[in-house]
Amino acid sequence: MKWDYWLALYLQTHCTARGLRALTIQAYAATLKGFRTYVGQRWPERGPDQLSAADILQYLEYLRQERGNGASALNRQATVLRNFYRAVVAMGHLEPGQNPMAHFPKIKAAPRKLPSVLSRSEVSALLEGPQPNTVLGIRDRALLTLLYGTGIRASECSGLREQDIDWEERTIRVIGKGGHERVVPLNEEVVHVLGQYRLVRGGAKPQEPFFRSREGRALSRNAIYERVRTRARRARIAQRASPHRLRHTFATHLVQAGVGLVTLRDLLGHRQITSTQIYIHLTAQDLRRAADQHPVGKLIKRMEELLPDLKLPFQGGALLRRFG
Repeated sequence: MKWDYWLALYLQTHCTARGLRALTIQAYAATLKGFRTYVGQRWPERGPDQLSAADILQYLEYLRQERGNGASALNRQATVLRNFYRAVVAMGHLEPGQNPMAHFPKIKAAPRKLPSVLSRSEVSALLEGPQPNTVLGIRDRALLTLLYGTGIRASECSGLREQDIDWEERTIRVIGKGGHERVVPLNEEVVHVLGQYRLVRGGAKPQEPFFRSREGRALSRNAIYERVRTRARRARIAQRASPHRLRHTFATHLVQAGVGLVTLRDLLGHRQITSTQIYIHLTAQDLRRAADQHPVGKLIKRMEELLPDLKLPFQGGALLRRFG
């Protein structure tokens, strides 16, 4: 069947050849599976080469109306479909004129939300929560400390191997999005906490995972999310905590400490500075707070306080009568 062939060709050949990560390919596969299911329910006899731009617009409208997808989700769907059809054309299985995404209208981008972060007191409660009297408690404390202390992603943390930590140079090597490698420096306190976990965990071969489950396997990305959520609940943190929120918190606290955006970009592993510029609003907020704290309001009095009996021209409509 053409659906099976084209999807396998795209996911297993094209995406793999581009060096996309397994998680990325899985996300693309889930998106295309949802699209195929929709087409199969509406037009059972149609193949992927028998669809028009109007059909895809109808699908996106279905996602918006029936599934409650917002602008960001719709843009992701359109991007995956655009890449899918573009790849099929490039591989010679579809004529350019038959590509339904060739002249597909652009979807208005969703307004970018400012990152939500934990307060310093919430971070302190989170890090101090795991008790150091069990291996799992020491592991979770090291895990949380590393996420907040470096801003690495959950997937990067999951892929961390014993050989990726340079204890003498105090750095870790992580593989980010698109397979891009970067070296992240470690704070001395982070090194100390990681060393405590390594000591109680026991030795490991260079290729073995650094963070392990009870069964000795590598902690998956989902498991890391679960540990952060569980520890946040136990610390009685009201807002929802996640590894990505710790990443935002890491970046926020560095900007507030005066770290520049270029340095922050490299620490976070952003390929474009535009991805890091979302944190610019933090400096603007700090400037506003500084302006509000200026003593000018305490050093001068308002004109009305100095001349309480004086009727100013704009009071009582006098100014309007004069110039109206």
